[in-house]
Amino acid sequence: MSGKHARRRISVLGSTGSIGTSTVDLLKGMKDRINVRALVGGKNARLLAEQARLLEAELAVLDDESGYEELKTLLAGTGTEVAVGRQAVIEAGALEADWTMAAITGAAGLEPTLAAARNGHAVALANKEALVCAGNLMLKIVREAGAKLLPVDSEHNAIAQSLGGAPMSEVEKIILTASGGPFRRASLQEMAEATPEKALRHPTWSMGAKITIDSASMANKGLEIIEAARLFGLPEEQIDVLVHPQSVVHGMVNFRDGSFVAQLGSADMRIPISHTLAWPERMTTGCARLNLAELGQLDFEAADEERFVPLRLARQVLRAGGVAPTVFSAANEVAVAAFLAGRIRFLGIGETIEAALDAMDANPDPQTLEDIFHWDRVGRELAEAWINRQPQGN
Repeated sequence: MSGKHARRRISVLGSTGSIGTSTVDLLKGMKDRINVRALVGGKNARLLAEQARLLEAELAVLDDESGYEELKTLLAGTGTEVAVGRQAVIEAGALEADWTMAAITGAAGLEPTLAAARNGHAVALANKEALVCAGNLMLKIVREAGAKLLPVDSEHNAIAQSLGGAPMSEVEKIILTASGGPFRRASLQEMAEATPEKALRHPTWSMGAKITIDSASMANKGLEIIEAARLFGLPEEQIDVLVHPQSVVHGMVNFRDGSFVAQLGSADMRIPISHTLAWPERMTTGCARLNLAELGQLDFEAADEERFVPLRLARQVLRAGGVAPTVFSAANEVAVAAFLAGRIRFLGIGETIEAALDAMDANPDPQTLEDIFHWDRVGRELAEAWINRQPQGN
């Protein structure tokens, strides 16, 4: 194929975040084969403009409306259209594209991700909340549109690779791995006294603040259990978590004949991103190659659901169903922000989520996006109310 009209159409939602920048890094080596329809960023107008210039994007959208003039000035004379605001973000997601990276974190990524799915093409899903909060609705839209959902999370991508196209009826269990974060060996007392600075020191991955704190509390692994249940159609008891500090084995499938198939790779998000970008083929990347002889050993241990309360709570809400996962996700977002702001202690993250879940007066099955947004607000309000009742910093 030749000519711009024959190029593969690409959009990146959340291009200025950690997943987005890794995606752009891969795309810059494909410039002669792609047509970048839209890049969507949060607040960083300068980085978004650099990316738009680099990839010659048709459209650059900033969620933060106050950045409009800066973005417009930075992209003057480039031919890239500029837009800002929530509605513009959703419209960018709805643009016809052959492959869309959905990497806007939190509930804010729901609408643009669903808009991308409605196009019926490939959606590389890095937004956990789309499946956690709106799992049934998301899967319904994907089915009806004939879209292909490609998991970007390293763990879910590893499961997809390990399955190798095998039917789920042949699977006994799937195993998600976790690094254990900075508090893998910490006592409850040490975790109670942990500062945001300590919690942000992830031993193996370089990620944004929200997901790094989620890794420290293992709320991210809880969200991933719920996400895995949606993606692979498995009940909670068929999804295990193993702590694996080397972060080399990203996921495993235990088949009913006793076989284990695992996916290994360096701790570089460009590997799972590239798998979704090139699917169903593979592409060359500049990622570091593993040297297993040099590594020497791989360690595994059970996840501690007593110290890492969000992991236990995630299993509970998955079993409960309804809007409980939505409230879990919303309360966690509020709790992480409160911890980073010094309003609650680290262990207060799990306490906040549990308090919000305990305070729910109903747990209906959400039927519409409006239902999901309603319960997302409820979850945030319940979490905020609990935080406001606590002594400052406790």
